[in-house]
Amino acid sequence: MENQQVSLGGNIWKTAEIDDSLADRMALTYNLSGSLARLLCVRGVSFEEVDNFINPKIQKLMPDPYVLKDMQKAAERVAETVIKGEKIAVIGDYDVDGATSTSELLRFFRNTGIMPQIHIPSREEGYGPSDLAFAEFKAAGVKLVITIDCGTTAFDVLNRAAAEGFDIIVIDHHEAEAVLPAVYAVVNPKRLDEDGRYPYLAYMSAAGVGFMFLVALNRVLRQRGFYETHKAPDLMELLDLVALGTVCDVVPLLGLNRAYVRQGLKIMAQQHNIGLKSLMKAAELDSTPRSYHLGFVLGPRINACGRVGDAALGSRLLCTENEEEAQRLAAKFNGFNAERKDIENYVLLQAIEQIESQIMEYPMAFAYGDDWHQGVIGIVAGKLKERYNVPAFVMSVEPDEVKGSARSVEGIDLGALIIAAKEKGVITAGGGHIMAAGFSLTTEQIPAFREFVGEYITKHLGKEKIAPVLHIDLTLALSGITEELADNLSLLEPFGAGNPEPLVLIKNVCVNYAKVVGSGHVSCMFGSPRGGKVKAIAFRCTDNDIGSALLNAKGELFDVVGQIKTDTWQGRKNIQIVINDLKRAE
Repeated sequence: MENQQVSLGGNIWKTAEIDDSLADRMALTYNLSGSLARLLCVRGVSFEEVDNFINPKIQKLMPDPYVLKDMQKAAERVAETVIKGEKIAVIGDYDVDGATSTSELLRFFRNTGIMPQIHIPSREEGYGPSDLAFAEFKAAGVKLVITIDCGTTAFDVLNRAAAEGFDIIVIDHHEAEAVLPAVYAVVNPKRLDEDGRYPYLAYMSAAGVGFMFLVALNRVLRQRGFYETHKAPDLMELLDLVALGTVCDVVPLLGLNRAYVRQGLKIMAQQHNIGLKSLMKAAELDSTPRSYHLGFVLGPRINACGRVGDAALGSRLLCTENEEEAQRLAAKFNGFNAERKDIENYVLLQAIEQIESQIMEYPMAFAYGDDWHQGVIGIVAGKLKERYNVPAFVMSVEPDEVKGSARSVEGIDLGALIIAAKEKGVITAGGGHIMAAGFSLTTEQIPAFREFVGEYITKHLGKEKIAPVLHIDLTLALSGITEELADNLSLLEPFGAGNPEPLVLIKNVCVNYAKVVGSGHVSCMFGSPRGGKVKAIAFRCTDNDIGSALLNAKGELFDVVGQIKTDTWQGRKNIQIVINDLKRAE
């Protein structure tokens, strides 16, 4: 680490180590700027993969879908049902990835003349397949059922349904166990028996896996002559949904995921999907959509339906062809989102009070309440993780069951933790990814689960409180913050999990002026003894050490860590630093 001094923001700064010879070779071979080549090295992009990273193309990065186990088998079985015009049912999930992946399937099947029966469980019903869903399908005469974004560990429900004669195809991306449900097919890049030839496939969201499945299904239907009498779908038109699900499920934007999001954003900008178009308008998003807008503007509104409204509405909005219905639903989503924020703030304050009234025996945030809405515990867990820089576990205690959600920090794999907790018998069900998980348990199991989680985390992290680390990508002089640099940084988009927006360290700057703007933000102008000046802003900082230092600077020099942003006003492009952290210069 550069040094262990804690910054004004309470962080330790770690500057990336760069292989200068590799960066120089990349710059020369691919005609890149030195800064961009160094950032690619920091991202761990190999020399051979530079072009795929900067210019990700689906046709280059997606292998034959049949590389995934059971994919061909699943595609052929579904194609048979489509050709015969038989009924299909789909079970999805109530989050954004569930809504988008379900909608992909529905839009594709609708194009073939089949309207599948959709079942999105409410949060009260619980995550994944249920006996209730299969009872509905049986009554409707459905034989073929697809689960998407769920099903890999739903052994009891799926095994019972398969024994009753249902053909079940699981399309999922959650962590798998050594044993799989006894169903017709399980398509999941995280299956333990996958050969890992394309490791980035394991990063896909359910929407991404679902798209690969549709590519395979489309191929089989074409081979069997289905499109001689039916109009072939344009699969590329579904990529706006794939991009939305990929960003909102916080999977790494690497490999194929980069291509999904890069192309999906282009499709979304064309506004062919009536539901998404209406949602963008309701959210007052009138600029070209970027990954930020998917994760922080559109995604939360769809998520709010599953959290405090009707979980099935997300898929309905994304699939509607009716302008009036789309506008009505989009307005409803705005209302749900406002309601979600109020509920979330209540639960967050209660959780903070509970945590801070106790001695932190283990390096974790662990809180639960009997009037906490299930729909917001995941968001609250994320905010507690950010506040305390430890893994966070938040639970809603219901009369018959405790529902929990967790968010992690670097070093703790929540998917593995939850599987271990199930094997230990301290929870009844659960699953998830490295950084996020959901689980269920009984009230009586809470003390044992707390102890299990605490010991697990202590074993992997130690007991010492760890200061959060800011990983700095590049060190530059203030004069190096230029429009050309901003254009170079844009080549790294889309930004998100696995490919965060670059953090730049600028040393020895002075504050020429600073003032409070908006709701607690500080706007300022940085200058340097070596020349150059750049505008900067620090958000929500007037009540902390960063804001105080900026507003009371009297000629002292600072080291600044921030992100380089551009905005266009009246045809002019302006460069600005968004301040993440600050130190007094040594």
